[in-house]
Amino acid sequence: MTTVLTAGLGLKPQHYEAALACPAPGLWFEVHPENYLVAGGPRLTWLEAIRARHPVSLHGVALSLAADAALDPDHLARLAALARRIEPALVSEHLAWSTWRGAYHPDLLPFPRTTEALLRIALHIGQTQEALGRRIAIENPAHYLRLDGHDWDEIDFLAELARRTGCGLLLDVNNVHVGAHNLGYSAEAYLDAFPGDAVMEIHLAGHTPDPNLGQALLIDSHDAPVAPEVWALYERLVARIGARPTLIERDDQLPEFAELLGERERAHARLDEPLAAAA
Repeated sequence: MTTVLTAGLGLKPQHYEAALACPAPGLWFEVHPENYLVAGGPRLTWLEAIRARHPVSLHGVALSLAADAALDPDHLARLAALARRIEPALVSEHLAWSTWRGAYHPDLLPFPRTTEALLRIALHIGQTQEALGRRIAIENPAHYLRLDGHDWDEIDFLAELARRTGCGLLLDVNNVHVGAHNLGYSAEAYLDAFPGDAVMEIHLAGHTPDPNLGQALLIDSHDAPVAPEVWALYERLVARIGARPTLIERDDQLPEFAELLGERERAHARLDEPLAAAA
Protein backbone atom coordinates (compact mmCIF):
# COMPACT_ATOMS: atom_id res chain seq x y z
CA MET A 1 0.00 0.00 0.00
CA THR A 2 1.39 3.41 -0.97
CA THR A 3 1.82 5.87 1.91
CA VAL A 4 0.12 9.22 1.26
CA LEU A 5 2.43 12.05 2.32
CA THR A 6 0.72 15.04 3.86
CA ALA A 7 2.82 17.32 6.07
CA GLY A 8 6.40 16.66 7.16
CA LEU A 9 9.14 18.08 9.34
CA GLY A 10 12.84 18.65 8.95
CA LEU A 11 14.61 15.94 10.95
CA LYS A 12 17.07 17.27 13.54
CA PRO A 13 19.36 15.12 15.73
CA GLN A 14 17.87 16.45 18.98
CA HIS A 15 14.45 15.21 17.86
CA TYR A 16 15.42 11.71 16.69
CA GLU A 17 13.75 9.87 19.58
CA ALA A 18 10.49 11.83 19.37
CA ALA A 19 10.45 11.59 15.58
CA LEU A 20 10.98 7.84 15.65
CA ALA A 21 8.11 7.32 18.08
CA CYS A 22 5.62 9.73 16.49
CA PRO A 23 2.55 7.91 15.06
CA ALA A 24 1.02 10.89 13.21
CA PRO A 25 -0.63 9.81 9.93
CA GLY A 26 0.95 11.09 6.72
CA LEU A 27 4.06 12.27 8.60
CA TRP A 28 7.40 12.31 6.78
CA PHE A 29 10.82 13.77 7.47
CA GLU A 30 13.25 15.73 5.33
CA VAL A 31 17.03 15.88 5.70
CA HIS A 32 19.92 17.56 3.94
CA PRO A 33 21.72 14.60 2.36
CA GLU A 34 25.09 16.30 2.79
CA ASN A 35 24.88 15.42 6.49
CA TYR A 36 24.60 11.71 5.66
CA LEU A 37 27.09 11.13 2.83
CA VAL A 38 29.07 8.65 4.91
CA ALA A 39 29.60 4.90 4.86
CA GLY A 40 28.29 4.37 8.40
CA GLY A 41 28.13 5.82 11.90
CA PRO A 42 25.41 6.84 14.36
CA ARG A 43 23.77 9.56 12.28
CA LEU A 44 23.23 7.26 9.30
CA THR A 45 22.03 4.51 11.64
CA TRP A 46 19.42 6.89 13.05
CA LEU A 47 18.32 7.94 9.56
CA GLU A 48 17.81 4.31 8.58
CA ALA A 49 15.80 3.73 11.77
CA ILE A 50 13.57 6.73 10.96
CA ARG A 51 13.23 5.52 7.36
CA ALA A 52 11.96 2.17 8.64
CA ARG A 53 9.06 3.99 10.34
CA HIS A 54 8.45 7.06 8.16
CA PRO A 55 9.03 8.22 4.58
CA VAL A 56 12.13 10.40 4.16
CA SER A 57 12.91 13.17 1.67
CA LEU A 58 16.39 14.33 0.61
CA HIS A 59 16.68 18.12 0.19
CA GLY A 60 20.10 18.92 -1.23
CA VAL A 61 22.03 22.14 -0.71
CA ALA A 62 25.37 21.42 -2.42
CA LEU A 63 24.87 20.11 -5.96
CA SER A 64 25.35 23.69 -7.17
CA LEU A 65 23.18 23.16 -10.24
CA ALA A 66 23.52 26.76 -11.44
CA ALA A 67 27.31 26.93 -11.21
CA ASP A 68 29.24 27.69 -14.40
CA ALA A 69 31.13 24.43 -13.96
CA ALA A 70 30.54 20.71 -14.22
CA LEU A 71 28.85 18.86 -11.39
CA ASP A 72 31.17 17.27 -8.85
CA PRO A 73 31.10 13.58 -9.89
CA ASP A 74 32.17 12.35 -6.44
CA HIS A 75 29.41 14.30 -4.70
CA LEU A 76 26.82 13.09 -7.20
CA ALA A 77 27.96 9.48 -6.79
CA ARG A 78 27.70 9.69 -3.00
CA LEU A 79 24.25 11.28 -3.26
CA ALA A 80 23.12 8.47 -5.56
CA ALA A 81 24.47 5.87 -3.13
CA LEU A 82 22.53 7.46 -0.25
CA ALA A 83 19.37 7.54 -2.35
CA ARG A 84 19.73 3.83 -3.11
CA ARG A 85 20.23 3.12 0.57
CA ILE A 86 17.38 5.27 1.92
CA GLU A 87 14.94 5.06 -1.02
CA PRO A 88 13.57 8.55 -0.35
CA ALA A 89 10.02 9.51 -1.18
CA LEU A 90 11.24 12.80 -2.69
CA VAL A 91 14.54 14.35 -3.76
CA SER A 92 14.97 18.09 -4.30
CA GLU A 93 17.61 20.75 -4.90
CA HIS A 94 17.89 24.52 -5.14
CA LEU A 95 17.95 26.82 -8.16
CA ALA A 96 21.27 28.31 -7.10
CA TRP A 97 25.02 27.81 -7.05
CA SER A 98 27.28 27.27 -4.03
CA THR A 99 30.60 25.92 -5.32
CA TRP A 100 33.37 27.45 -7.41
CA ARG A 101 36.72 25.94 -8.31
CA GLY A 102 36.43 23.32 -5.61
CA ALA A 103 35.42 25.73 -2.83
CA TYR A 104 32.04 25.39 -1.12
CA HIS A 105 30.34 28.64 -0.08
CA PRO A 106 27.97 28.67 2.91
CA ASP A 107 25.05 30.10 0.97
CA LEU A 108 22.76 29.50 -1.99
CA LEU A 109 23.85 32.17 -4.44
CA PRO A 110 21.83 33.84 -7.24
CA PHE A 111 22.62 34.03 -10.95
CA PRO A 112 21.29 35.84 -14.06
CA ARG A 113 18.51 33.80 -15.65
CA THR A 114 19.99 33.74 -19.15
CA THR A 115 19.34 31.18 -21.85
CA GLU A 116 22.92 30.00 -21.40
CA ALA A 117 22.20 29.38 -17.71
CA LEU A 118 18.98 27.59 -18.61
CA LEU A 119 20.81 25.16 -20.90
CA ARG A 120 23.56 24.57 -18.33
CA ILE A 121 21.14 23.93 -15.46
CA ALA A 122 18.96 21.68 -17.61
CA LEU A 123 22.08 19.62 -18.41
CA HIS A 124 22.94 19.38 -14.71
CA ILE A 125 19.39 18.38 -13.78
CA GLY A 126 19.42 15.71 -16.46
CA GLN A 127 22.73 14.34 -15.21
CA THR A 128 21.43 14.27 -11.64
CA GLN A 129 18.20 12.52 -12.57
CA GLU A 130 20.12 9.96 -14.60
CA ALA A 131 22.50 9.26 -11.71
CA LEU A 132 19.67 8.93 -9.22
CA GLY A 133 17.32 7.08 -11.54
CA ARG A 134 14.46 9.34 -10.51
CA ARG A 135 12.78 12.70 -11.01
CA ILE A 136 13.89 15.52 -8.72
CA ALA A 137 12.23 18.79 -7.72
CA ILE A 138 13.84 22.22 -8.09
CA GLU A 139 13.11 24.93 -5.50
CA ASN A 140 12.37 28.56 -6.27
CA PRO A 141 14.90 30.87 -4.54
CA ALA A 142 14.48 33.60 -1.94
CA HIS A 143 15.54 37.09 -3.10
CA TYR A 144 17.28 39.88 -1.21
CA LEU A 145 18.37 42.26 -3.97
CA ARG A 146 17.71 42.93 -7.63
CA LEU A 147 20.08 41.21 -10.02
CA ASP A 148 20.59 42.51 -13.56
CA GLY A 149 21.02 40.47 -16.72
CA HIS A 150 17.89 38.29 -16.71
CA ASP A 151 16.52 37.05 -20.03
CA TRP A 152 13.77 34.99 -18.40
CA ASP A 153 11.05 35.62 -15.86
CA GLU A 154 11.63 33.30 -12.88
CA ILE A 155 8.41 31.33 -13.26
CA ASP A 156 8.96 30.91 -17.01
CA PHE A 157 12.53 29.79 -16.29
CA LEU A 158 11.40 27.14 -13.81
CA ALA A 159 8.58 25.99 -16.08
CA GLU A 160 11.00 25.63 -19.00
CA LEU A 161 13.41 23.61 -16.86
CA ALA A 162 10.55 21.28 -15.98
CA ARG A 163 9.49 21.01 -19.63
CA ARG A 164 13.01 20.27 -20.91
CA THR A 165 14.12 17.83 -18.21
CA GLY A 166 10.93 16.33 -16.83
CA CYS A 167 11.89 17.51 -13.35
CA GLY A 168 9.33 18.68 -10.85
CA LEU A 169 9.24 21.88 -8.84
CA LEU A 170 9.40 22.58 -5.11
CA LEU A 171 7.42 25.70 -4.28
CA ASP A 172 8.73 27.42 -1.16
CA VAL A 173 5.94 29.76 -0.08
CA ASN A 174 8.11 31.60 2.44
CA ASN A 175 10.65 32.32 -0.31
CA VAL A 176 7.83 33.82 -2.36
CA HIS A 177 6.72 36.03 0.53
CA VAL A 178 10.28 37.14 1.37
CA GLY A 179 11.17 37.87 -2.26
CA ALA A 180 7.93 39.73 -2.92
CA HIS A 181 8.47 41.90 0.16
CA ASN A 182 12.12 42.62 -0.58
CA LEU A 183 11.79 43.28 -4.31
CA GLY A 184 8.30 44.76 -4.39
CA TYR A 185 6.24 42.31 -6.43
CA SER A 186 2.97 40.53 -5.63
CA ALA A 187 3.31 37.23 -3.81
CA GLU A 188 -0.28 36.37 -4.71
CA ALA A 189 0.33 36.97 -8.42
CA TYR A 190 3.47 34.81 -8.28
CA LEU A 191 1.62 31.91 -6.68
CA ASP A 192 -1.32 32.23 -9.07
CA ALA A 193 1.02 32.03 -12.08
CA PHE A 194 3.16 29.16 -10.80
CA PRO A 195 2.72 25.91 -12.81
CA GLY A 196 0.75 23.86 -10.31
CA ASP A 197 0.94 20.58 -12.22
CA ALA A 198 4.73 20.52 -11.80
CA VAL A 199 4.70 21.07 -8.02
CA MET A 200 5.94 17.94 -6.23
CA GLU A 201 6.45 19.51 -2.81
CA ILE A 202 5.73 22.70 -0.85
CA HIS A 203 7.89 24.30 1.84
CA LEU A 204 6.73 26.54 4.67
CA ALA A 205 9.14 28.33 7.00
CA GLY A 206 9.62 31.32 9.25
CA HIS A 207 11.51 34.51 8.47
CA THR A 208 12.96 37.42 10.43
CA PRO A 209 13.75 41.09 9.77
CA ASP A 210 17.36 41.91 8.97
CA PRO A 211 19.26 42.90 12.18
CA ASN A 212 20.38 46.20 10.62
CA LEU A 213 17.61 47.13 8.17
CA GLY A 214 14.63 45.81 10.10
CA GLN A 215 11.40 45.24 8.17
CA ALA A 216 12.90 46.76 5.03
CA LEU A 217 14.64 43.42 4.39
CA LEU A 218 13.22 40.05 5.37
CA ILE A 219 15.58 37.08 5.78
CA ASP A 220 14.56 33.48 5.04
CA SER A 221 16.02 32.47 8.40
CA HIS A 222 14.12 29.24 9.20
CA ASP A 223 14.39 30.19 12.88
CA ALA A 224 10.81 31.19 13.67
CA PRO A 225 7.27 29.83 13.31
CA VAL A 226 5.54 30.13 9.95
CA ALA A 227 4.14 33.66 9.72
CA PRO A 228 0.40 34.35 9.33
CA GLU A 229 1.03 35.92 5.91
CA VAL A 230 2.73 32.73 4.73
CA TRP A 231 -0.10 30.54 6.05
CA ALA A 232 -2.55 32.72 4.09
CA LEU A 233 -0.51 32.30 0.91
CA TYR A 234 -0.38 28.55 1.52
CA GLU A 235 -4.16 28.39 1.84
CA ARG A 236 -4.46 30.28 -1.45
CA LEU A 237 -2.04 27.91 -3.17
CA VAL A 238 -3.61 24.66 -1.97
CA ALA A 239 -7.06 25.94 -2.90
CA ARG A 240 -5.79 26.31 -6.48
CA ILE A 241 -3.50 23.30 -7.04
CA GLY A 242 -4.74 20.81 -4.44
CA ALA A 243 -2.88 18.83 -1.78
CA ARG A 244 0.88 18.38 -2.13
CA PRO A 245 3.43 17.06 0.40
CA THR A 246 4.25 20.05 2.60
CA LEU A 247 7.29 20.54 4.81
CA ILE A 248 7.62 22.76 7.87
CA GLU A 249 11.26 23.95 7.75
CA ARG A 250 12.97 24.90 11.00
CA ASP A 251 16.78 24.96 11.11
CA ASP A 252 17.62 27.28 14.03
CA GLN A 253 16.17 28.36 17.38
CA LEU A 254 14.65 24.89 17.54
CA PRO A 255 11.65 24.47 19.86
CA GLU A 256 10.51 21.21 21.38
CA PHE A 257 9.34 18.56 18.94
CA ALA A 258 5.75 18.94 20.14
CA GLU A 259 5.70 22.60 19.07
CA LEU A 260 6.93 21.75 15.58
CA LEU A 261 4.41 18.93 15.41
CA GLY A 262 1.68 21.48 16.17
CA GLU A 263 2.66 23.52 13.12
CA ARG A 264 2.83 20.33 11.11
CA GLU A 265 -0.69 19.40 12.25
CA ARG A 266 -2.05 22.67 10.88
CA ALA A 267 -0.67 21.88 7.42
CA HIS A 268 -1.77 18.24 7.69
CA ALA A 269 -5.34 19.26 8.47
CA ARG A 270 -5.40 21.53 5.42
CA LEU A 271 -4.10 18.75 3.17
CA ASP A 272 -6.22 15.99 4.63
CA GLU A 273 -9.46 17.69 3.56
CA PRO A 274 -8.97 17.41 -0.22
CA LEU A 275 -7.38 13.97 0.12
CA ALA A 276 -10.34 12.67 2.11
CA ALA A 277 -12.76 14.19 -0.38
CA ALA A 278 -10.93 12.56 -3.28
CA ALA A 279 -10.97 9.18 -1.52
